Amino acid sequence: MFFKIEENSLALGNTSMDYVAFGQGQQPFVILPGLSDGLKTVKGQVVPLYLYYRQFARDFRVYIFSRKNNLTKNYSTRDMAQDQHTALEKLGIKSAYVMGISQGGMVAQHLAIEFPNSVEKLVIGVSLARQTDTIRRVIKSWIGLAEAGSYQELVIDTMEKTFTPQQLRKYRPFYPIISRLGKPASFERFLIQASACLNHDAYQGLKTIRCPTLVMGGDCDRVVGQGTSQEIATRIPHSQLIVYPGLGHGAYEEAPDFNQRVNDFLLSGQR
Repeated sequence: MFFKIEENSLALGNTSMDYVAFGQGQQPFVILPGLSDGLKTVKGQVVPLYLYYRQFARDFRVYIFSRKNNLTKNYSTRDMAQDQHTALEKLGIKSAYVMGISQGGMVAQHLAIEFPNSVEKLVIGVSLARQTDTIRRVIKSWIGLAEAGSYQELVIDTMEKTFTPQQLRKYRPFYPIISRLGKPASFERFLIQASACLNHDAYQGLKTIRCPTLVMGGDCDRVVGQGTSQEIATRIPHSQLIVYPGLGHGAYEEAPDFNQRVNDFLLSGQR
């Protein structure tokens, strides 16, 4: 059953921001995706996104946002958070539960730090608070592939570094198809967002976050590095931490109970 599915965009300065929404609950639940948004926004993706996050549709009004459409040079994760706050205000959302995955988790950190009244509960998945040698190496490699226009290599390397060998056995037969679909007309959006990952640093501000927070990750993350979820949880007072043994950056997809644990956290204290 579909729950009030909506695909829309809102004006943001001299550009716009795409979002999708669904769910019959009253409580807003905002989801911020990762760097894949640099290759493809949520526009036209409402059905697959609904199917993936339908577990939240009964209790929440779910909003999944892209970054704004026209990105400027040196656009940072902090800038992204400021624009996200403006977007929420435009939709009349004064406060929300917020989940950020990977780069979305970086944006969510700044959102909770800079605009604490707008975030009631916070979930940070497979993300980091500050730079690691791992993310520098990985992102610089992806930037090089994007600058060379090597879309197929970029897609394959992203998947190889994100998922476990067990999951990759399912995906590898489809690489010839996956790597031909969705190639952007320009890599500019991806390059700007990738550069923002390289400059992200919310470490000092995390100690000011007071809303209930759940931090989730895998202990074999080959994108952001190992121990990054633990570092975030250590910095945020009274946060909860879940680390999946044997999983990496794709823990949000590979862990069968990932969304259930998020749902339980969001509903805790409501029933």
